[in-house]
Amino acid sequence: MAVSNSVDFELDVAEYIEEAFERCGLEVRTGYDLKSAKRSLNLMLAEWANRGLNQWTISQRTLALVEGTGVYALGADVIDILSMVVQRDGTDFSLSRLSRDDYLSIPNKTTESRPNQFFLDRQVTPSLKVWPVPENSTDVIYYNALTRMDDADTFINTVDMPFRFYPCLAAGLAYYIAVKRAPQRVQLLKAMYEEEFERAMTEDRDRASFNVVPKYDYYRVG
Repeated sequence: MAVSNSVDFELDVAEYIEEAFERCGLEVRTGYDLKSAKRSLNLMLAEWANRGLNQWTISQRTLALVEGTGVYALGADVIDILSMVVQRDGTDFSLSRLSRDDYLSIPNKTTESRPNQFFLDRQVTPSLKVWPVPENSTDVIYYNALTRMDDADTFINTVDMPFRFYPCLAAGLAYYIAVKRAPQRVQLLKAMYEEEFERAMTEDRDRASFNVVPKYDYYRVG
């Protein structure tokens, strides 16, 4: 049996839009159709970020601490921080996360020691606030950042995601377009989108070994 030995199937933005229009029973006829669909695609990618469907955008980053400095600017692409450690002399120490109210209630924000807590201030340009503030300039923070997906900025670009999410993207874009252009298909396409989204979410979760350990207190030795 002949096989292709090819694993490079990939759609560009224009092809996703064409596929979505076809599912709506429509054709792309004007430049405005393309512009409107691209806008919907970018809004949908923002929705995915809010729903947590972007595990592939997690990146580990480093931050050099500065003695006496407790606030650090982060990249505008940072959506959230999943975990954080501070490394001192080759040993990692975890930092726990603070809410805005918890950070605000710290009475002395200039106390210097090894940081053990952090607050992510999620503004347009996010910033990281650590407490206590660093007591030296040799400690380094390592953190796992959930970052923003690339925009669909041109029609010839491909979309920043693994191939297993292609069906979800096509289904979602079709639903978004149907809301504006094919209301009679909204319910059908929404159901298809949610099914594909749930499948993608299940696939996107971290996996770990699963072991069943019996509770020995249920057994008696005679």
